[in-house]
Amino acid sequence: MKLSGLGLAGLLAPPLNFKFDDPFTSQQGRVVTRILWMLDRPSTKGLPVRLCRRDMLLNITNTAISDDDPAAHNRVWYQIDETGYVYSGNVQPVRTLLTPPTMNIPKEGLLAEVSVPFTDAYELPDKTSNVAYRIYFESTHWIKSVATAADGQVWYQIRDDKWDKLYYARAEHLRVMTAEELAPLSPDVPNRSKKIQVRLEDQLVIAYENNQSVFVSPVSTGGVLRIGTYTTPTGSFKTFYKRPSRHMAAGDIAASGFDLPGVPWVQYITEGGISFHGTYWHNDFGRPRSHGCINLSTEAAKWLYRWTSPQVSMTKEFSHGSVGTNVEIIV
Repeated sequence: MKLSGLGLAGLLAPPLNFKFDDPFTSQQGRVVTRILWMLDRPSTKGLPVRLCRRDMLLNITNTAISDDDPAAHNRVWYQIDETGYVYSGNVQPVRTLLTPPTMNIPKEGLLAEVSVPFTDAYELPDKTSNVAYRIYFESTHWIKSVATAADGQVWYQIRDDKWDKLYYARAEHLRVMTAEELAPLSPDVPNRSKKIQVRLEDQLVIAYENNQSVFVSPVSTGGVLRIGTYTTPTGSFKTFYKRPSRHMAAGDIAASGFDLPGVPWVQYITEGGISFHGTYWHNDFGRPRSHGCINLSTEAAKWLYRWTSPQVSMTKEFSHGSVGTNVEIIV
């Protein structure tokens, strides 16, 4: 009777308004390889059910852990609706977040990140003009001005820092960043008490404050690529040169070269260009596969960028030559 009474009371009482955020709400995945097979189960032994091509968008509804190899660096697969599974290392998690345009752009410009899976940057504020580059989710770019076309479309003029050219992207596809989200992390901890350690064998980066770890993330360092073997140097370094956005390009794209506009949260540690930075062209952290840099997820790279010295002003495109945070790279 007590149970029945409680049940009846529950029916008569006002409903409790529990709201749990579903981490997969509007969660999409962008295919980052030329081709990718979707399989019927989260295993390399699964049967193919769909062929996916680069930049195809998939609806991620869940994750699964493969039992192929317990020692694998990444066993995460994404479930795509009720259709099948794809290996997470070949899919960039993305969302589609349209943002109202900012119409007043200061002369020093504004830093923004792409807030949709991808958008095209045109030579003119006109979608019939030539496409200069495709720019991807969470890549970062400097807005220099704003223009409104005859059809009412608002465009941001963005500057390419490598070629010193100006391109145009739809304004609602870029989100202007705030001072709050770029504020320094642990500013009360002296720089001399901070240290970054990169463990090449473990493919990990660890941040320390007063010899206590406060942050850890998988990375991808120098690996064996199609045209050669690339290494990440060991030794002691400093984050002496920082940029929130950098167009990185080198080599023949058809043979392991790269041309990557808007690489986010770059921290150089060598004059030769080795750096920490965010990565939108793969999601396969935990194994060596870079040209020597230390690849991190965009979120992890942003955290590290905010935590280290020197700080970069919101109105500046870089800070160079200041005293940086100590970095130790070990085998």
